[in-house]
Amino acid sequence: MGRTGTPKGLRAMIGPRHAGHSMPADHLAALSLPVGDDGVVIGEDAEGRPQLVGFHRSTPYDVLLIGGLWTAQVLALRAAGTGARVVVETGRRREWTMLAQAAGAGLECITLHDVGRVPPMGATVGSPVVVIRDCGMRPPRGRVVSSPWQSVLTLLPYLSPVAPRLMRSSTLVGVQRVSPQEAQQIGRILGLTQPEVAALPTLADGVTLWCSGRERHWVMTSGTDAESGLLGMARRMD
Repeated sequence: MGRTGTPKGLRAMIGPRHAGHSMPADHLAALSLPVGDDGVVIGEDAEGRPQLVGFHRSTPYDVLLIGGLWTAQVLALRAAGTGARVVVETGRRREWTMLAQAAGAGLECITLHDVGRVPPMGATVGSPVVVIRDCGMRPPRGRVVSSPWQSVLTLLPYLSPVAPRLMRSSTLVGVQRVSPQEAQQIGRILGLTQPEVAALPTLADGVTLWCSGRERHWVMTSGTDAESGLLGMARRMD
């Protein structure tokens, strides 16, 4: 390596010259850029700003969604669109078959496996994996765990005896419309404010409260024309 860091035998390429870009200092607050290029757009906030989740990480990443199948399937399609291999562990294969066939224009970018039958996927930085566990109210413990470059999203239709454990162990938790009793329990575990708890039973289809530590984000997920054509309109109930 030379002193400038250019490998020996190669000359540094000089790019085209452009005039510098400038903007008033009071406009800087409006400038925002997503960190990394692997974010999955999960929807928009109340101001219409895109909200992203980076599923491709060098550390284990667990996500819990207490909500509807529609939202999980939209996230699966969008994760596949970022180049991830999406693996669905499910006890209701029929609900996922059309989506898996439609995704990837014939390529197997979304694969389906019965509960407890997901093989080792060999996730790497160049071939990240997103595992979606749609295993009912009591997803069994198994060998499908998060690891570097392999994130796991667990879908729970409602609260169940395993929900408190999953909420405490997940890095990111999404909650859609639930009953007032469920909202109270979720609020205690996640440390929600009373207005947040009161809002959960009233949420419209497609709205999710995403929680990570002390961060809270209300997000509306709307299907694109292609997503709506395949999955229908946003819905909480399956």
